[in-house]
Amino acid sequence: MKNKFIGRDKEQAILVDALASENAEMIAVIGRRRVGKTFLVRSVYGNQIDIEFTGVQNATRKEQLTSFHFLLKRYSKVALDLPAPNNWLVAFHQLITVLETVPVKEKKILFFDELPWLATKKSGFLKALGFFWNNWASKQNIIVVICGSAASWMIQKIVKDKGGLHNRITRRINLKPFNLAETADFLKSKKLKLNRYHTILVYMIMGGIPHYLKEIKSGKSAIQNIDDICFSPDGLLADEFNNLYAALFEHSENHIAIIRALATKWKGLTRSAIIHLTKLADGGGTTKVLNELLYSGFITEYYPYGKKSRDKLYRLTDEYSLFYLNFIEKKKRNVDGKWKALSQTSVFSAWSDYAFESLCIKHIQQIKKALEISGIYTESSSFIFKGNDTLPGVQIDLLIDRNDQVINLCEMKFQRTSFSISKAYATQLRKKIMVFSEVSKTKKQLFLTMISTFGTEENVYSQELVDNDLTMDVLFE
Repeated sequence: MKNKFIGRDKEQAILVDALASENAEMIAVIGRRRVGKTFLVRSVYGNQIDIEFTGVQNATRKEQLTSFHFLLKRYSKVALDLPAPNNWLVAFHQLITVLETVPVKEKKILFFDELPWLATKKSGFLKALGFFWNNWASKQNIIVVICGSAASWMIQKIVKDKGGLHNRITRRINLKPFNLAETADFLKSKKLKLNRYHTILVYMIMGGIPHYLKEIKSGKSAIQNIDDICFSPDGLLADEFNNLYAALFEHSENHIAIIRALATKWKGLTRSAIIHLTKLADGGGTTKVLNELLYSGFITEYYPYGKKSRDKLYRLTDEYSLFYLNFIEKKKRNVDGKWKALSQTSVFSAWSDYAFESLCIKHIQQIKKALEISGIYTESSSFIFKGNDTLPGVQIDLLIDRNDQVINLCEMKFQRTSFSISKAYATQLRKKIMVFSEVSKTKKQLFLTMISTFGTEENVYSQELVDNDLTMDVLFE
């Protein structure tokens, strides 16, 4: 291994096992932009990669072919007459010719990166790749790695392809962002001394995206780093939003419209509510956009407790997009546009509670481990009751419905210090428990579970109400 890795053990093993395989391998590496797909492949295979070709965004087919032709001539070890190809089928014919002139060593490795930029409509790239694999590569000692940031495109066009690449993927890697533990390890490997509170704060802004996290500099506090990265004119995340969706999706204005709509309703929107807010057509096009955002990890779908499929909600769960739309984009409306000033506002308080809720939901396995229920089947959901003539409206953001006849009602609080349950908040909690019990008609035991940064202070209300008191530390397990 040429580079120090944080996590990714399973993904590394897949690539290493393919190298030892006696069969030809076609590996699809799927994951959102900036998550570290290229770094993974280069780090595991290093200089064993024979040809690496990366698509260029918005380049014409001729421009892509010219670049590929240049690489072929550089890789060829003998003088070959390789006229510039006018289509991808000719280009792959030439690739076969070049590869057959190179002495057989260990497994040959070809790496096609940013495949969606290569395989644009009418480019003919996928048909040519199918021909290359089916008629030559599948019979060789070779690994073909194909990689793309448009996760939905990769799944629909490659993994679920009905044409020449149908069932040709031999191994698949879905590369996810770091979790909190991996993020902490990554920051530590960069000699960054951030405690767990500040690590969570950074995560709620950048998510577990390695390319974003590497911008954090040692010797500066989390607040200073956030100012530099998000609010300085040359900060990486100051305008990343404007490039992020355009680089992933065709007609990205529709994707951005949905993201903006979801940013206005943190608890989630139904499909019909999204259509109403965005004015998008109620048809397959909108469904396609929603699926692309889901596959790429920008939004999450979930069913409120006891609701049917038509009540499914979509939530914006991409940390950076939520932060950008609430703070970075609006920085000119604040006193000095700096994070220190913004973090004192009521908007920060509302955003941090929601961002922490989303973080906890993403780390549900860690919460289950802390509750010692990892081996028990559970279903996670939220509970929304709008109220009626006899019962008030309430919302519970996370329920863990367990097969051992228990339901954990989770309350999540992001605080700078330990959380204290006041008399007024205790009344709210009693109301939530009572309404849920009445509406759900459940016979299961209800446990109130508090999840907060520094824990819940012990007082008369916590003694009465709280069954499980978890701190942020459990999220790092």
